[in-house]
Amino acid sequence: MSENPGSAGFAPARIAPRVPPHAFFMVSAVFHYLGPSFAVLLFARVEPLGVAWLRIASAGAVFALWRRPWRFFATRAAREQAVVIALGVVLAAMNSVFYEAIARLPLGTVGAIEFLGPIALAAFGLRTRRNLAALALATAGVYVLTDVRIAGAPLGFLFAFANCALFMLYVVLGHRIASAGGGLSGIDRLGAAMLMAAVAALPFGIGAAAPAFRSPLLLGAGIGVGVSSSVIPYVCDQLAMQRLPRASFALLLALLPATASLVGLLVLRQVPSPAEAAGIALVIAGVALHRAE
Repeated sequence: MSENPGSAGFAPARIAPRVPPHAFFMVSAVFHYLGPSFAVLLFARVEPLGVAWLRIASAGAVFALWRRPWRFFATRAAREQAVVIALGVVLAAMNSVFYEAIARLPLGTVGAIEFLGPIALAAFGLRTRRNLAALALATAGVYVLTDVRIAGAPLGFLFAFANCALFMLYVVLGHRIASAGGGLSGIDRLGAAMLMAAVAALPFGIGAAAPAFRSPLLLGAGIGVGVSSSVIPYVCDQLAMQRLPRASFALLLALLPATASLVGLLVLRQVPSPAEAAGIALVIAGVALHRAE
């Protein structure tokens, strides 16, 4: 997919075609949960919605400087703008409920629940025995996880399942903007969506983010979370989605619940119990087994 003229000389535009798409996914897999793990460490000083807004706003600022997304809204048709605006709203809501979830639950548990939606979508869209078996495995895994912890954090699970539904929409809309064409790259559309996300999340997050504006250290940490959580992984997702079939991308998603658990263990010292490890393993097996079209 071609870049816009203003970015033709930018190094990633020349380098990206030479890098295997699976490599971009692996980078995304690491940063998808590494950034949020650092965000958890900020929750002692800044409320989750405040950290979420700092993440979204700082990512939006990076994309604004890099891709100048306002040009998208000045030149594209209303129908194309609607998809990008929808993605922006989804990103704002998804990041907000995700942070509320990981403030109450282990990162590995939230990461596992996140993938029940894409598996269910595949199973209901393509009702093969393989997909139904995948859905059964993932459902069993999520049941084990919720049975272990739901008594202590019911609100956390409400946010986790909301994040699951929104993640499903992110994958669908992300593929749509990655393959839209029309002279713009998926990254340009992503930049426009992130700008819309910052606006959409503003009423809910700006007040909670206030402590960061009084501390350069907290503000810098929040910006770092935004770059590592919403710039690096989302750009890598677009570079992978442009070149990987949807089924292959869906298969690689099996790595993410495992990544979430590993990052939670290494960064946050969240050691899963045997039952939680079994639940996460069942979800990983379901993601690996399912097939999307």
